[in-house]
Amino acid sequence: MKRPMKRIAVYCGSASPEDARYIELARKVGDELAKRGIGVVYGGGRLGLMGAVASGALDAGGEVIGVIPEALAGSEIANTDCTELHVVSGMHERKKAFTDLSDGFITLPGGVGTMDELWEAVSWAQLGYHSKPVGLLNAFGFFDHLLAFNRHMAEVGFVRPAHQGIIIAAETVAQLLDDMASYEPHTSIFEMKATDL
Repeated sequence: MKRPMKRIAVYCGSASPEDARYIELARKVGDELAKRGIGVVYGGGRLGLMGAVASGALDAGGEVIGVIPEALAGSEIANTDCTELHVVSGMHERKKAFTDLSDGFITLPGGVGTMDELWEAVSWAQLGYHSKPVGLLNAFGFFDHLLAFNRHMAEVGFVRPAHQGIIIAAETVAQLLDDMASYEPHTSIFEMKATDL
């Protein structure tokens, strides 16, 4: 059964790497989401991969909802071209809004903030705060080491068997979206008995 996805939160950075493939990738993600009728929920910035995702979606006629903390909104990096721009008090409120406004998550290549958002989405799924698909766009092999580390955590026993499929990884956005639409929610920690933990 296909899972309906009206909006997807896209996690990515505000940096612009020298390798232009990353900016082009972000534009393609925004474009593909818009062409599928899926709205973008993202960090609300106009720089780097963030700005490229928003531009890709907006140029294709898509909905773009930005969520930006007050401290960043006042520094002229907020993207006022968004369909909606929500200014929130801080990072915790921003990540909660991402979860509340979206039907799933896609993480693009990025830095520390992007990784924070990814792992929170995975952690919340594992616990049972949401049952939405968590996608990882492993373009150019960017996340190969992260995926290997995730497997290592599972092999050692820090990730339960029921939660080893939370991260859905693919090399193209089209494949990733198809896989996310087919995601079957796992048994969360909140649903488990003490003997299962």
